[in-house]
Amino acid sequence: MLEFLLGALAGSAVGFTLGLVGGGGSILAVPLMVYLVGVQDPHVAIGTSALAVAANALIGLTGHARKRNVKWRCAAVFATAGVVGAWFGAMLGKAMDGQRLLVMFALLMLVVAGLMFRSRGREGDPAVVLNRGNAPRLLGSGAATGLLSGFFGIGGGFLVVPGLIGSTGMPILFAVGSSLVAVTAFGLTTALSYASSGLVAWPLAAVFIGGGAIGSLFGTRLATRLADRKGALNTVLAALIVVVALYMLYRTATELGWL
Repeated sequence: MLEFLLGALAGSAVGFTLGLVGGGGSILAVPLMVYLVGVQDPHVAIGTSALAVAANALIGLTGHARKRNVKWRCAAVFATAGVVGAWFGAMLGKAMDGQRLLVMFALLMLVVAGLMFRSRGREGDPAVVLNRGNAPRLLGSGAATGLLSGFFGIGGGFLVVPGLIGSTGMPILFAVGSSLVAVTAFGLTTALSYASSGLVAWPLAAVFIGGGAIGSLFGTRLATRLADRKGALNTVLAALIVVVALYMLYRTATELGWL
């Protein structure tokens, strides 16, 4: 019973983060599954969180779609290329030692946090549309993001948001809303791969998703308010990523006897 209560609490935090910044959901989901809920096998934590994040991202997407924060064509091209990459990435990730996977995951988070912090002052072009100029960039960054998403078992939103901004120049609020299309697609692709190997805890995923549905509603509302403050969303996401990454590195190093 305690495991399910903690799972619902963790899901609320993940859903709130997805609604707020589009990314960071699975950044939180994997360590919460391992360190708070107590899932022993990192691969099961990854597979279960991928399914939960995909469902919570879909819930958050509906909220952003109502507020017209989604560039559907750009998001569709990015997500389509990413799904292919996510499938191959998941196969590679399952073949790697779980603890090493967590360490690499945390290091990647620190790199992305630095990139997000550097771009905090950019406003972007709200009128951006899919065209011949940005389509190749969307395909390339989508495939690369999907590969990393599948490899680390994450929805990939914290990679998708900067990827969409870099490919099209759209404002971060639109990137947050549009990223949830790709997060949903990547998460489902990764979850299907892990489920086929028996690496998804279905009851835990269900309560995680339930908690996330509540959290995403509040996160989406706050995202709209923060969008008017220059760089606020970028800074929030970058700070969140750094804190969780450092904690993951500390816990994993302790468990491996490095400290």
